[in-house]
Amino acid sequence: MNKYLDVVIVEHNPSQKKIDRAVIWLHGLGASGHDFEPVVPQLGLADGMAVRFIFPHAPNRPVTVNGGMVMPAWYDILEMSLERKVDIAQIEESSQQIHDLIAREIERGVKPAHIVIAGFSQGGAVAYHVALSYPQRLAGLMALSTYLATNDNIDYNEANKDMPILIEHGTHDPVVPAILGEQAKRLLSEEGYNVAYHTYPMAHQVCMPQIQNIGKWMNKVLA
Repeated sequence: MNKYLDVVIVEHNPSQKKIDRAVIWLHGLGASGHDFEPVVPQLGLADGMAVRFIFPHAPNRPVTVNGGMVMPAWYDILEMSLERKVDIAQIEESSQQIHDLIAREIERGVKPAHIVIAGFSQGGAVAYHVALSYPQRLAGLMALSTYLATNDNIDYNEANKDMPILIEHGTHDPVVPAILGEQAKRLLSEEGYNVAYHTYPMAHQVCMPQIQNIGKWMNKVLA
């Protein structure tokens, strides 16, 4: 049995050199690895950079807040209160699957310090869990329109204490209220992390000015 999640791969490599950078980017609830595929050419990444974007597909599972409907989900959401009661064991299981994808990139010759972990919404909650507990220094963590679901369960690793963290949120987000993005920023800043926080006048989505900003950030952390 294939131990890896199915993924969509997009390579940014204008100079056709050996790929030595990677971004593992997790989609939101009910979406797929194709969700952010079109964003790659819009990021404005440096021509000299050789980056492999890995967009994994979440497994299908029943989601309690959606009436038990089966859909692509990194974990079950049990209630939509601000506290966001979630299935912690499933977050940990999904995190392990992302750890496996990181290990595969390392086997392919990409150093951990050249790997960004990113996630949107539900994928962002898993991205937090993965990157903050990872035992080697990563290039960065990007959390979009998401929340820190496992603050009390993350084994925070000193290796990533100085990792750049980018948190971005829509001010009109009806799905994950912006207050949850602010809360994550506050908790991580109090822990001593280097957090950049930006908001955009949008709902639960991404927008072009944001995509351009993400590209600038990636050019910096992957340089």
